[in-house]
Order: sequence, then structure tokens, then C-alpha cells
Amino acid sequence: MQVTWKFIPFNSLSVQELYDLLALRTAVFVVEQNCAYLELDGKDKLAIHVLGFDSNQELIATARILPQGISYSEVSIGRVTLAQEARGIGLGHELMKEIMNNIPSIYGTVPIRISAQKHLESFYATHQFVSTGKNYLEDDIPHVEMLYLIEV
Repeated sequence: MQVTWKFIPFNSLSVQELYDLLALRTAVFVVEQNCAYLELDGKDKLAIHVLGFDSNQELIATARILPQGISYSEVSIGRVTLAQEARGIGLGHELMKEIMNNIPSIYGTVPIRISAQKHLESFYATHQFVSTGKNYLEDDIPHVEMLYLIEV
């Protein structure tokens, strides 16, 4: 599947892009995962939004990159989301590669911390994230804190 990737600061998102990314995240995190939680947490305004569009210009993948000091003392990646029809074809790995390849040009070579759903721990491990050993429930879903360390 051919995907066009865009990295867009919040203030540069079009109304349509913002609507589509919030609709996709809500469909996955609120409806599909049956979690009533505050999707609009105020952090989007500070994020670089990663948008993946298919050949029909439909949003099928999204994530947000937050600067240091917002969720963690490190840069963080969150709200990694794929549309149902885009799963199982390696697009999640492509999304993470795009993010990891672009973070240095945005924030420099920095460590990155994530809050991963526990069942995706091995997925993130393939992108060189390691568990910090901190496991917890978030919205009744098991999570693990993971860290990507830079080489010094």
C-alpha cells in the first residue's frame, strides 16, 4: 500500500486533517477499545502530528510526537493509530520508521519514552524500545513504559 506521510505541527493542521485524526483516534481508542477517557487532553496543541494517507487521500494512520517535558522528561510518541483496514500489512512498522527517522530533524538526537499497550511491547521492541519495567493499567488496559536510548 502506498502511503503519503506528513509531519504537521498542530497550528498548521487543516480543519479536515484535525477532524480526520480525531475521528480515527476516537474510532480506535474510544469505540473499538471500549474506553471512556478524555481523548482531547490538551497535549495535541503542543504536538507534531504524523498523518499517513492512502492513495485515495484517506487518513489511515496517525501518531503524535510530544516535546520534552509534556508527558515525560524525554520526547515521547503517543496516540499511534491505524485504521482497521490498514492493519496486518506492516504499516505500523512503516509508521514507526517514519517517526524515528524524522525525530532527529525535529528535536535532535534524543532519548524517547512511550507508554505502550502491553500486548504491543514486542512490536515496539523491534524499533529498539526497551521496557523500563514499569507496568500499569491505563483505562483498564495493561501498559508498559518503554524507552529508546540514544547511543553516546
